[in-house]
Amino acid sequence: MRRSGLVLSLMCLCVFIFSTSVVYGQSGWTIVAWGNNEYSQCNVPAPNANFVAIAGGGDHSLGLKSDGTIVAWGYNNDGQCDVPEPNDSFVAVAGGYDHSMGLRSSGRIVAWGNNDYGQCSVPAPNADFVEMALGCGHSLGLKSDGVIVTWGNNDRHQCDVPAPNDSFVAVAAGYDHSLGLKSDGTIWAWGSNDYGQCSVPEPNTDFMEIAAGRYFSLGLKSDGTIVTWGWNYYGQCDVPEPNTGFVEIAAGRDHSLGLKSDGTIRAWGSNEYGQCDVPAQNEYFVAVAGGRFHNLSLEYENPNAVAFSSIAADSRDGAIVLLWEVITDEALNGFQLYRAMHQRDFSCINDAPLSPYTRTYEDRTIKPGKEYRYIVAALTLDGREIRSPEVIAIGIAPPLALNQNVPNPFNPQTTIGFSLPRSEHVWLDIYDLRGRLVHRLIDKLMEAGRHEIEWCGRDSKGRAVASGVYFYRLTVSKQASTKKMILLR
Repeated sequence: MRRSGLVLSLMCLCVFIFSTSVVYGQSGWTIVAWGNNEYSQCNVPAPNANFVAIAGGGDHSLGLKSDGTIVAWGYNNDGQCDVPEPNDSFVAVAGGYDHSMGLRSSGRIVAWGNNDYGQCSVPAPNADFVEMALGCGHSLGLKSDGVIVTWGNNDRHQCDVPAPNDSFVAVAAGYDHSLGLKSDGTIWAWGSNDYGQCSVPEPNTDFMEIAAGRYFSLGLKSDGTIVTWGWNYYGQCDVPEPNTGFVEIAAGRDHSLGLKSDGTIRAWGSNEYGQCDVPAQNEYFVAVAGGRFHNLSLEYENPNAVAFSSIAADSRDGAIVLLWEVITDEALNGFQLYRAMHQRDFSCINDAPLSPYTRTYEDRTIKPGKEYRYIVAALTLDGREIRSPEVIAIGIAPPLALNQNVPNPFNPQTTIGFSLPRSEHVWLDIYDLRGRLVHRLIDKLMEAGRHEIEWCGRDSKGRAVASGVYFYRLTVSKQASTKKMILLR
């Protein structure tokens, strides 16, 4: 942690993770940078085009190109801008105070720059990573199984992930604290808490993104509001009103940033180097990232462009819910949804395009415990298909339940739905008002998940039954549930 020609106090030297942002839509975007430019960290190398991800470091910047190469510029005394060869196949970038990382498509992390604390020494096995976060002297990697791996400086326990270390979907790092976002929308924080940067405010729920500054933290809620906590000397925790419509967050040393769904950026906190002065015509932004005293953003200049500003997959009882946001001034024809299991090819799961105003979809055709990959595609009026990044979710089994038949009353047939939390032997029987068995619809072992079966108003011998009240009973193990239905011929 050195700066030639500078004498810095420990407080000035100690900087936090700087945010990384990635978007997909066209072949790439241009980078806009502002704030401190003492080390040319805001001078994007030419050609400034085809970028799909950005990251800010202490006084250096990184950009990921659509061809999988990384461009780095700014302060380079520790080699943090010297991307190792081969410079290809990268899918994500991250910047720390004076070290950098790139994530390859293989799930392997490549690290370079200052390694005084071992922050560039990725623990073995270096595989199956899906996300990275870099602090001042420590690093975090998120594995595909939801486990966080940490390495580097641990003097404030910023590398001691709380148990249970599972179900994480995102990571962030401050100067000497760390954050992890769980799949249930809760934030876990550990490390230094001198300024309350690890004391997540209640209710700790419904979070979809996290970011960390030097001694403060941010969380983005699913409703588009930002929650902040920790050190607030420069107002970095005072979110400007209206606190709504945010789709992404980022943090610098003592300042914060939020990207709105309309493509504008809000910045607040320390503004010593103009890091909170978003460049004029604040519009058409699709991503934002914060460095120590500078910021980066991705911008598109074509007003007829489409970009996914966010996409998420949320596992719920018996379903996976997709949520997405797009930034566009172009009229859309709708959305198409694609799904794949494991390494299989993607296939469309909606029969007809969804409305162009749709921003959520509930997939109930899943199997519990199975991993699913999703892509949302925006359909333009001229026939183009703009695809989102891929998101992954694992199906969660629903509770045992017997649903009311639909329709009810019915003639001549109705549908009975039920759900199983695990694989069980199932009996589903129809009874008349006298309690006599009319028809056994199901008598077999069935998989966990949601199921439906039709009854056509006939008994076990295929004869039509009379109009009247009937009962259907679901029996699983030692549990049974009964509901009433009415047949009107």
